[in-house]
Order: sequence, then C-alpha cells, then structure tokens
Amino acid sequence: MGMTMTQKILAAGAGLPSVEAGQLIEAKLDLVLGNDITAPVAIKEMDRFKKQGVFDKDKIALVPDHFVPAKDIKSAENCKCVREFARRNRITNYFEVGQMGIEHALLPESGLVSPGDVIIGADSHTCTYGALGAFSTGVGSTDMAAGMATGKAWFKVPQAVRFNLTGELGKWVSGKDVILHIIGMIGVDGALYQSMEFTGPGVASLSMDDRFTISNMAIEAGGKNGIFPVDEKTIEYEKAHGAEPGTIFTADEDAEYAATYDIDLAEIKPTVSFPHLPENAKTFDEIPEIPIDQVVIGSCTNGRISDLRIAARILEGRHIAEGIRCIVIPATQRIYLKALEEGLLKTFLEAGAVVSTPTCGPCLGGYMGILAAGERCVSTTNRNFVGRMGDVTSEIYLASPATAAASAIAGKIADPSAY
Repeated sequence: MGMTMTQKILAAGAGLPSVEAGQLIEAKLDLVLGNDITAPVAIKEMDRFKKQGVFDKDKIALVPDHFVPAKDIKSAENCKCVREFARRNRITNYFEVGQMGIEHALLPESGLVSPGDVIIGADSHTCTYGALGAFSTGVGSTDMAAGMATGKAWFKVPQAVRFNLTGELGKWVSGKDVILHIIGMIGVDGALYQSMEFTGPGVASLSMDDRFTISNMAIEAGGKNGIFPVDEKTIEYEKAHGAEPGTIFTADEDAEYAATYDIDLAEIKPTVSFPHLPENAKTFDEIPEIPIDQVVIGSCTNGRISDLRIAARILEGRHIAEGIRCIVIPATQRIYLKALEEGLLKTFLEAGAVVSTPTCGPCLGGYMGILAAGERCVSTTNRNFVGRMGDVTSEIYLASPATAAASAIAGKIADPSAY
C-alpha cells in the first residue's frame, strides 16, 4: 500500500521505510515553536525535567505575539520568562517586539520552514506550514518542552482525507472562502485527527497566501494537519525568503484516503461563518441583513500583504460606516513596512480604520478589540466560539478580507461583489 505526503514525511522523520495510519512513531523534529502564552509553561516543564539546555538552539523559535507589546503585568512577566530563556540558551530564532510578528506568518517569511520538515508548535494553528509541503501540527506545552529538550516527538500516523481542487477562484473569492466552504461541508470534526491533503489542478491557481490560509484552518475541521504539494510557486516563495531547499515528498498513486472530496474553485462564493462554530458557513444568498459593531482584518489567517491589499482596494476612496470600529493588523513588521510603502496604511486611516502593531490580540479575546455584551464583529480570524473575542453574548462572523472590508463600509455583513 502506498503512502500519502504526510505519511512519507513522518516515515522519513522516524527513519523508517514506511508507516501506516494508526502507527505510533517517534520522529526527529526540524523546528519547535512557542509563543508568549505557551512557551512559559514549557519552560517550567523543562525545569521539572531537570534538563539543562536545548537540543539545538537553531531549531527552536520563540515568538511573543499574543499579548505584545505587553498589555499588563502578567503578560510582561510571560515575555520576560521567554526572553530570559532565549538568552540563557542562545536561541537563534527569538523575535523581540520590533522584529516580531504573528508566529504563523513570521516563520515562513523568515525562511524557517522547508518542504519535508517535521514541525511542532505549542499553538493549534501550527498546521499553517503545510502550505510549504511540511508536516506541522499543534501540540501542548509539555510536548513542546520535550521537543525542546530532546528534538523528538511521538506521533500517531494520521489517516488522510483528499481534497481534489479544480478550476480557479472568482473575483473577491480567496483561500478563506475555500476553507470556510470546506469546513461548512464536512463540519468541525469532519477530518478529526486526519491529514487534510489538497491536490488537483486547481492547486496551481492558488497563491501561497491562499494556501497558508487554507492550511491554517485545517485544525478548525479537526485536522491533524493540512498540506499542499510542492510546486513552482512553493519553490519561488522559499527562494525569495531564504529557506533551505528541504525534501519534496509526493503521495503515491495508490495512497489510501479515508475520503475524497472534489471541489470546483470556480463554484465557491464569498462565504461567512456564523456564530458559534466555523462550520456554520453561509453564502450571501442565505444571509439576512445583520448590522455589526466591529471589523477586524488581520491574524495568522489573514494578515498578509495580499490580504491588506484586497481590503485597501475596497476601502480606497470610501469611508467606514458611522459607529463602526475597524481594526487592521499587519501580521509582521515586514508586512507593516510594505503596507506603509505601498500607501495601504494611508488608505486605511483615511477610511477611518485604526492600524495596530502585529499581534494576535483580538483573535483570542486578549486585547486590541475586545467585544462588549451583544456586540457583533466580522473578523478575518479563525475561530468564532462563544466568548472568543470578549463577552459571551457577543458574536463573531468569520470572513475574508474582502468581505470584512465591504462590511466595514456597509455597517452590516456585506457581499464584496457589490464593490
């Protein structure tokens, strides 16, 4: 029996000729990731291990990005813990405020992810890096601690679900609409502990940013990871960001999949996920008039330069509706600078938005956009659970940057096709 992409990567990491779904393996790690929330817990666990030092100072990435710049004393202490650990162990890839960004945009941008890598991160959206042909998955802080100490991790080899993509996306339709459509189709547990493998001729038409967004939200369908094949776009992206060439794995023709879904990208419409689960996906022929209070454009899902360009195209020459708060968050310092150079920040400010330093802040209800009781937010983030962004009676509507920008102008959930 043949192997999927994910199975081949895990077999190589474990030093085995082959693996099969359900098999328990121990694999070598190419990168271990933590942030200002999860890394302090892992660091304390390492103290309990009585382990001095890390397995490889070049294969650990520590990115303060959730509550930075520090919003209170507790977040300042967490960042101090990570900062001191990084200094003590001479961690190469520690990103301080001013050089940092949202981790899942920053690591690929910094050339730290290569095809064929095995990556764990103490953050559930670590699955983002599958866009580059890597196996990457979220783990708990204890597993992160063990990874930093030993350079290895245990895995149960996942089954795979194949998504065969054909066609091309229409105007104002992006990778966010694709993944919301898929989650709406299969549900939040539709790929539970399975590898979501995206294949087919439609892959070539997707930008790298589309692929990052789709891989990022694999976890919202219960997936262990999401992964794309490596093609010319992948290789060009990696070269542009100084990444190592890595190893390109392709699925065998006789690889076994638990299910296969055929998706014509041309048929996908702008999509919005209603509260309180990402699977509550609707298109605009199903959406009534819903007034909103806030819009957030950013996050590890949709804070890249292409996302900001799309939002700016809709906002340019227009103004945000009266009473609406619109918060724009570039995902990294480089993206922030690029947006500044291109005049995008001017467009946002003239439209009545505010622009934040890179942070995960509002996505997890941390800061920079907390919702009060009964308020509604259209957000380009990845989760809309009860209380995710603030009060438990608030509501989050997940959408693409185009839909978010259109909604900010309209003061209600709005179809970007009208702009």
